[in-house]
Amino acid sequence: MDKCKDLDGLVIHNATEPFIDQTFFYVTELSKGLFEGSAAIVSPDGHTEVLTSRLEETTARTNPALEVNVYKARKNRVELLSQRLKGLKKIGINYNELTHSTYLNLVKAAPKAEFIDVGAIIKEVRLTKTRDEIALLKKAGKMASDVAKQIPDLLKEGVKEYEVAAEINYMMMKKGAQGPSFDTIAAFGANSAEPHYTAGDSPLLKKKFALFDFGALYNRYRSDITRTYVFGKATPKMREIYETVLEAQLAAIDFIKDGVKGGDAHIMADDVISATKFKGKFTHSLGHSIGLAVHDGGLLHPSADITLKAGMVFTVEPGIYVKGYGGVRIEDDIVVKKNGVELLTTAPKELLEV
Repeated sequence: MDKCKDLDGLVIHNATEPFIDQTFFYVTELSKGLFEGSAAIVSPDGHTEVLTSRLEETTARTNPALEVNVYKARKNRVELLSQRLKGLKKIGINYNELTHSTYLNLVKAAPKAEFIDVGAIIKEVRLTKTRDEIALLKKAGKMASDVAKQIPDLLKEGVKEYEVAAEINYMMMKKGAQGPSFDTIAAFGANSAEPHYTAGDSPLLKKKFALFDFGALYNRYRSDITRTYVFGKATPKMREIYETVLEAQLAAIDFIKDGVKGGDAHIMADDVISATKFKGKFTHSLGHSIGLAVHDGGLLHPSADITLKAGMVFTVEPGIYVKGYGGVRIEDDIVVKKNGVELLTTAPKELLEV
């Protein structure tokens, strides 16, 4: 976190689940544990100290580079924090992930300090992944890809969305994932036209789309893949939708490399879709950065002024959504390279009629 060197310290403070700042794990390099109510204090020279409860002490000590201090009870947390922040005048905090009550505890612990929001700096630093991070993302991507290859075997007439979603989660964990990256989406028929649908009890019927959006969580790093299938024989309209989305994704992937604008990649995909009868049916950004969080801070969209750099990891996921009929999304995770990309998810994506 070199860009925070003008501070006396950086404090990343967690609240309770789900308000856990993933930057805590970025600076501590801890891959296990929950660390509710815990704080990481990073000094300008990179020394990192963890303040945590006895519940997390053993896990915290798995990284020998960390200084670990343990509070015995919740009421002692602010007192210990006050001791560790004594004398610090300029303290960086991440407003993007800080609850109000946690902020008030920080103010109470260091009433004379100036708190400076470094959320934008944290976002920028986390956007470009290290070699070790990319290795973990590649592993998570392989788990999801391997499961995607097995999904067609699960598709039987009448099977419910939640049944397939459960099987996907189970198969990822059988391959070594700690769990799903996020709530697995399984959407049949018209439900596939809702990008953030939650798997329900709709049965799978013939000549309908079956869309699956899921990812594997591995050592805190995440993958995110979407594959859409046709159950039965595809109609000409279904085929046209699918082939348009695939063309848009391949065009965007071919465009992406070090130095280009992320928003221009979105425009590239949108132009492909807008040249067809499905203009206006691509309703979200082309993709998002991914890492310790599913949405890790960056977007492939003109509204986000991001110049892509080697080592950044994004999803590329154009879609066409026709309300009341169905939708297609094809999503892969990519690492930006100097002259192109490396795919982290590799499951087949040609139109498959199951």
